[in-house]
Amino acid sequence: MSALRPDLEIIDHWIAPRSRVLDLGCGDGTLLRHLRENKQVESYGLEIDDDNIARCIKAGVNVIQMDIDAGLSDFDADSFDYVVMSQTLQAVQHPDRILDEMLRVGREGIVTFPNFGHWLNRLQITFGGRMPLTRVLPEPWYQTPNIHLCTLRDFEQLCHAKGIEILQRKVVNSAHRTGPLMHLLPNLFAEIALYRFRRG
Repeated sequence: MSALRPDLEIIDHWIAPRSRVLDLGCGDGTLLRHLRENKQVESYGLEIDDDNIARCIKAGVNVIQMDIDAGLSDFDADSFDYVVMSQTLQAVQHPDRILDEMLRVGREGIVTFPNFGHWLNRLQITFGGRMPLTRVLPEPWYQTPNIHLCTLRDFEQLCHAKGIEILQRKVVNSAHRTGPLMHLLPNLFAEIALYRFRRG
């Protein structure tokens, strides 16, 4: 099997062997297949795209066709150890409700999202007067699936307001590498944020 994307590698390190994982917007099932084969994880993925569902089935990944915005009412409370949502938080209708649902059905949540507070985004808005186009946000505003972009501070403020405890944070650039400036001023220099959290 090919190597994981660097962001999925970070998520992999946060997940314990033989745990139960739900992946919201699981794509082609790459992460879940890796976890099953390398950590004996029991997992399910939710996906809406027909082509990705076909890829999941071909890879032997348990997948359910479902719109995440409809909620997770099909799942009982505490059904999973981890609920993962990679690069999808900014594309859902109600990110705040999704966080509640993630922590209702799972013991811990893991999310990744593009940091809209990155200096290049700020520069393009300030001096160009237009929505940013970057390696992390490559679509023009009228074609993007992103409807609720946020910064690291926005996300952390939401977690604080909801009584959510942040267990780990990793900040990286578009190549999924980190550096001293990102540690010093993460909201300014990080392009992608990864968070692991639980109910406080």
